[in-house]
Amino acid sequence: MCAFVDFSNDNVPVNNKQLETFRKELDSLHVVEIENTKPKIYPFNPNYITDYKGYTLGMTNEEIDRLHQFRETNRWVNSAKEFQNVTKVSDSFLATISPYFKFPDWVTNPKPKSNAYSNSFSNNTPKTYTQKIDLNKATASQLQKVYGVGEKLSERIIQYRKKHKGGFLADVELMEVWGLTPEVIERIKNDFTVKTPREITKHNINSATRDELVTIQYIDYEVANNIIEERTLRDGFKSLEELTKVEDFPIKKIEIIKLYLHL
Repeated sequence: MCAFVDFSNDNVPVNNKQLETFRKELDSLHVVEIENTKPKIYPFNPNYITDYKGYTLGMTNEEIDRLHQFRETNRWVNSAKEFQNVTKVSDSFLATISPYFKFPDWVTNPKPKSNAYSNSFSNNTPKTYTQKIDLNKATASQLQKVYGVGEKLSERIIQYRKKHKGGFLADVELMEVWGLTPEVIERIKNDFTVKTPREITKHNINSATRDELVTIQYIDYEVANNIIEERTLRDGFKSLEELTKVEDFPIKKIEIIKLYLHL
């Protein structure tokens, strides 16, 4: 026996309320999917925006270049408004990314100038060598009396000192402590200096071998070979500053490198 079903009636009942609920669920899932595919932004210091980071944030090449040119003058962006003044980004773009800006503690929470600070560490009168505190013996509380040095920065200074057996070799090594700006370093140097430098072996730049050169921080085998080639061409270096003419030499680190060399 065969059974027949009549499909000729096109008036299929539709529950509009359920259909609308289903559409809303689909829309909400679509919104969630879009949010999940967006690149995540985490708090960051805008002073260290690289070309790639700027590109992913949506900055133009011109805006990124303006920031890099500003930083090359050893100046720092310390607020969202200053970032906009330097880069010329739009108000809408600034409103989008500025909530993620993270500046050092001493910028966001500057220490008030107390009378004690004013009397001891704030005056700009240069101190003599005798008056200054040995940087290799300074305590965290002493360092924190310098305007711009908080808990974290004083801790980093002491951690750097502990990392090298014997502590700091020279004041210039303060530039190796992450987060210290040139301005803060100058304030530190007004009250502190290295009086008990750690012992090191210095190498004669005009006779050092490749293996001796690579023991120096920031000099790898390629740079060491380039130094020896340049030394041969020049028939010996006449000054340590001539190292800046060496191919691929880390010029920004020359003051640190010079601590380990002599003529």
